[in-house]
Amino acid sequence: MSSFRKALKSRQRNHHERSQPGSRKHLGLLEKKKDYKLRADDYHKKQNTIAALRKKALDKNPDEFYFKMINSQLKDGVHVAKKSTDEEMTEEQKKIMRTQDIKYIEMKRVAEAKKIERLKGELHLLEADDRPKNKHTFFVDSKKEVQSFDLASHLNTVPELVDRVFNRPTIDTLKSKRIQGATDPKSVEKLGKQRKRQYKILCQRIDREKKMFVISEKIQTRKDLQDKRKKVKVKNETNTSAAVYKFEAKRQR
Repeated sequence: MSSFRKALKSRQRNHHERSQPGSRKHLGLLEKKKDYKLRADDYHKKQNTIAALRKKALDKNPDEFYFKMINSQLKDGVHVAKKSTDEEMTEEQKKIMRTQDIKYIEMKRVAEAKKIERLKGELHLLEADDRPKNKHTFFVDSKKEVQSFDLASHLNTVPELVDRVFNRPTIDTLKSKRIQGATDPKSVEKLGKQRKRQYKILCQRIDREKKMFVISEKIQTRKDLQDKRKKVKVKNETNTSAAVYKFEAKRQR
């Protein structure tokens, strides 16, 4: 370092910030310009936000409707979303989703579907309660024929078999062939109980298959949410259906 620079440096004085006067020591450190700048910027930012919100409120359409207006309530001065009447998941669904994999659930669901198809093939759903009642309309030429119309003779069967919707043989068949199966009332009643039990099992299997399908859909939805693409929720999750998301279209290379 040259002698000139040494002489110049020796003449320089260290800069000291002005301190708080003794009469104002109780107010703390004296605010510097950089401190004031931060406080002023924060104040102006808040004022601009308030002005923008006020303008948005003035320009808002009074007839505009949002579902948040009816799906939220004011609690301690804060808007809180109302709890849905339908739970998102039942305890059974939570337990299965924690312990089982989607492949296992799909395997069980397919097995249930096959059993349902086999039961339907055996029962033919001939006397199911939810099955629509068939109507068979007969046309005659006059009102006199309507009064004297005999359904058993028209169908060529005995009156005891008219109410049957299946296995209703004609009189000629009854004369020429031997009746197969149960004929006494006790056996018929026993078969009816067995058929009713089979329908109950079928309903349980259908309900189980539906539950497996819902759990499988929920697990698959959670896997799809790991995708980094932008997504928008279209439908919330309930205990009977998975949530529905709309993903941003992405071109495949």
